Order: sequence, then C-alpha cells, then structure tokens
Amino acid sequence: MPLIVRNASTLTQFLIEQRRRHPEASGDFNALILDVSRACKAIAKTVAYGALTDMLGKQPAARSAGQVNVQGEVQQQLDVLSNEVFISMNERGGCLAGMASEEMEAPYPIAAPHARGKYLLVFDPLDGSSNIDVNVSVGSIFSVLRAPALVREGATLTEADFLQAGTQQVAAGYALYGPSTMLVLTVGTGVHGFTLDPVMGEFMLTHPAMRVPEDTQEFAINASNARFWEAPVKRYVDECLAGRTGVRGKDFNMRWIASMVAEAHRILMRGGVFMYPRDTKDASKPGRLRLLYEANPVGWIMEQAGGRASTGRENVLQVQPSGLHQRIGLVFGSKNEVERIERYHAEPQRVADSHTPLFAERSLFRD
Repeated sequence: MPLIVRNASTLTQFLIEQRRRHPEASGDFNALILDVSRACKAIAKTVAYGALTDMLGKQPAARSAGQVNVQGEVQQQLDVLSNEVFISMNERGGCLAGMASEEMEAPYPIAAPHARGKYLLVFDPLDGSSNIDVNVSVGSIFSVLRAPALVREGATLTEADFLQAGTQQVAAGYALYGPSTMLVLTVGTGVHGFTLDPVMGEFMLTHPAMRVPEDTQEFAINASNARFWEAPVKRYVDECLAGRTGVRGKDFNMRWIASMVAEAHRILMRGGVFMYPRDTKDASKPGRLRLLYEANPVGWIMEQAGGRASTGRENVLQVQPSGLHQRIGLVFGSKNEVERIERYHAEPQRVADSHTPLFAERSLFRD
C-alpha cells in the first residue's frame, strides 16, 4: 500500500508560490525547473535498474562508452545517456537559449524549430558515475543563468555567454539518486529539499528551509593526495586528526564518498566540510572540480543554507570564469570551518612548514 504524504507541497505548487512574489514573471522559469526535474526523474529511473539493465535489454549503465570527454575522462554509458536526457527534455520548452555540459566540449544552442528562451542551463548530468558499479549514490548538478539580451534576440550563442560569476545564478540544484531520489533546489530564497514519490511521480517538499550547522566535527577529503596538499590544507587536516590532544580540542571524523552530490547532501543535512583543494599533483590543473557546473551551483546552495563555499582563498561565487570547463579548488560546508581554512591560507606560512629543521617547532632552540 503506497504511503500518502499529507500537508506536503509538490514542486509545482512550491514554484507557483515563489512566482506569486513576482507578478511580472512570465512562467518560463517555473517551466524550466519542471523540465529539469523531469530529466532527473528519467535518470533516477535508469540508475535504479543498476546491474539489471543488461538483463532487461536496456542500455548498459555502468560500462564504459569507449569515449573520452573534454575533461580527458572516460565516459560511462550512463554519462552519455544522462546528457542526452537533459538535452532532450530541456530544448523544446522555449525557456532556454542554450546549454552547456561536462560531457560536451562546446555550448549547445537552441535552434529552430525550437523556440529560444531567456535562460542558460549548465549541468553535470551524472556526477560520480564511476560509483555506479558499486551501487553508491550518484547525482546530477545544475545551474540556471540569464542569457544575454542579444542571444535572446537571436545572436549566435558563444562560450563567453556562459562565463558568469556564481553570484549571477538564478537557480541552482542537484538531484541525489540514493535510497530515495531527492531534488534540492535554491531560487535565492533558501534551500529546499523535495523527495520523489515513486508512486505519484511527484517531487514532494519534505525538507523546507534546509540549514548547514555553522560548526562541525566531520571533514571530507581524499587523504591519498596528502603529499600534494598546500601547507594550509595540511595544517588544517593535521589539526583535525590530532583530535582532543591537539589545538582544536575535539575529535573529528573523516568521510570520503567520491561523489560530490552525496558529500554535499550529507553536509547539508548534518554539517561538515568538504575539501577538494588546489594541489601540486598536476600543475596544469588548478583544481579538480569544474567552476560553472559543479562549484558554483553547490556553492550557492551552501550559501543559501547558511554555509560557505570558497577556493580556500576567496568566495568561489565571486570568481570570474575564464573558460567553460574551468577547474578550480573548492572547500565548502559549515561556515566556521571554511572560514578557518581561509584564514590559514591568508596567514603567512608558518616557519614549521618550511621544513627547515633549524627553525622548525622542534629545533635546536627549543627544549
């Protein structure tokens, strides 16, 4: 017998309430968010089949597609399929002027016979797809920007049209495909979580006004990269690992899922700090995560929920993008911890970090 969700708004009802605050709105924005949610529902259904995809004669979800995307990463079949779903379900609504994705080298313009709208959509269609094989939660991330006036009027869509700072976003969100499917969304009025009712096929508002606790005792980082970390990051992690016996005076737990959507959701639900900082592992890449369709949407969600998102040196939402697939270091989560990491980057490098034994904390001049 299906559960009946009482006194809960659907995503459609929520968007209608938001629109009432803006009587001049045309309704295109609401239609766009609903189109995105439809794409997420379709991807959730495919992900849910897991290893059964082969047995049911469906397109294999967890196998390599034999292609390398613009990031130099091997695409999974489900990466390709999810990208196609996002395009097909969003290009016909008349709300968009163009799209950009992790899986496409160049922007995707909306062309005839489809009507051109006033928004741009950027997305990672399936974040963490390498986890599909082991049945770990994955997700989709998206951000909505306003298209420049000339593009709305028919000018050629270019990469430069997407290069807008995170502060220019008009909506951001992610879908989490886990034990339940959730859509987490901000339109600039806080962060709200919707759970997919699998019987009704509706996203129901189950987590209104989500907030990130300002303090935490959890951090997430890929510790295998420790030898490549910059000194401020190493200092922060070392202090966390020292626990009660260290300068922080409390014990920390470490988490690492290797799926940023899952990491962000855990932090949104109970606090924590996520770090994928700039390091020296590959000098050609100033970070691992993509600014436009990963760092910016997650960063805005965190800010809207009372958290903070940073490069380690500055608010990530203030960074002016220089390329469609620009990479960047990212730290986000509980406000007080992110600000501490920023302070460590701003402080002059401690003598102890210079690896000069004569002047280190344990030196000839210290008992």
